[in-house]
Amino acid sequence: MAVTLERARRLGCTCLKALLRFAFMVANNLVAIPSYVLYLIVLQPLRVLDSKSFWYIEGVLFKWLLAMVASWGWWAGYTVVEWGDDVKAVSEDEAMVLVNHQATGDVCTLMMCLQDKGTVVRQMMWLMDHIFKYTNFGIVSLIHGDFFIRQGKAHRDQQLVLLKEHLEKYYRSRNRKWIVLFPEGGFLRKRRETSQAFAKKNNLPFLKHVTLPRLGATQVILKTLVAPQENGTPAGGDAVIKESKSKGLQWVIDTTIAYPRGDPIDIQTWILGYRQPTVTHVHYRIFPVKDVPAEPEALTNWLYQRFIEKEDLLTHFYETGAFPPLQGQAKAISREMTLSNLWLVGIQSLAFLSGGMWYCVLQYFYHCLF
Repeated sequence: MAVTLERARRLGCTCLKALLRFAFMVANNLVAIPSYVLYLIVLQPLRVLDSKSFWYIEGVLFKWLLAMVASWGWWAGYTVVEWGDDVKAVSEDEAMVLVNHQATGDVCTLMMCLQDKGTVVRQMMWLMDHIFKYTNFGIVSLIHGDFFIRQGKAHRDQQLVLLKEHLEKYYRSRNRKWIVLFPEGGFLRKRRETSQAFAKKNNLPFLKHVTLPRLGATQVILKTLVAPQENGTPAGGDAVIKESKSKGLQWVIDTTIAYPRGDPIDIQTWILGYRQPTVTHVHYRIFPVKDVPAEPEALTNWLYQRFIEKEDLLTHFYETGAFPPLQGQAKAISREMTLSNLWLVGIQSLAFLSGGMWYCVLQYFYHCLF
């Protein structure tokens, strides 16, 4: 009987905590997202006069919003340990980030572990499924300039054209540095069976922990963002060069997310916090873009090889609880990623203060007008 009562008490505490966390998340969204939009509306004259400063401020606000999302998981005990190459070394360069995709929590994990990587978060662009456009964060991503991609053969060719146009219009004009995409084109649980059937038909490796990636978006990004001198092609016109004084895309960062026992965190868990504290492991490998082939067949093979390596990394992780050492290392080195609670509290406080300020301002104008 005591055991039953104890379980009931724990269940009650978990439900109460989840309810309070959900209420806080809703309140957080109701003040933070409208404040972000209103600040940028007020700053529109600056966008005309000094677009660089406008997008700098927008990037700072964007980073703070992502930090708020990160805080929901951080305060629930969902932390990150990082392995492999240290991506801070290339945080000021342009890079494409390739990530395996298991659940909605993958995005939240990246929002957390990229917070301490210099200017990366405020200068990054995300490629995400078009369904995210209709979430609470959709308006923020639209303003920031992320790209929403529609899945399926019927939309594929058109989406790649739109992606190219989007990159040419927004990537350098808003001083973006990193672009994040999930080349598998969907969650592991949804694509695994189809991917394995394709692999069997085409004599490719049988993968359990990842799926074979799709080439389209990766190829468009490389063709559009790699500087002409790096891929060996002649300059494509003065317009692109004038638009960007950057060196172009310099790195490909192969990122592998691993959850204990292969049990991924979804967005509901991240928000409600009903799972016990969990450490998510993130492994990085950095490749110079000059070593990435441009020809479609060679690029496909290169991309497949990256995901075959991810399969090996994840197999090793699930068997040992750690990623293997990098080539030349005797022992794998891990780094615990940390966030400052004081900083997170400060950002949350600023969000609620901003919400109160904007409420008063709008109330004032309402009474003046009516």
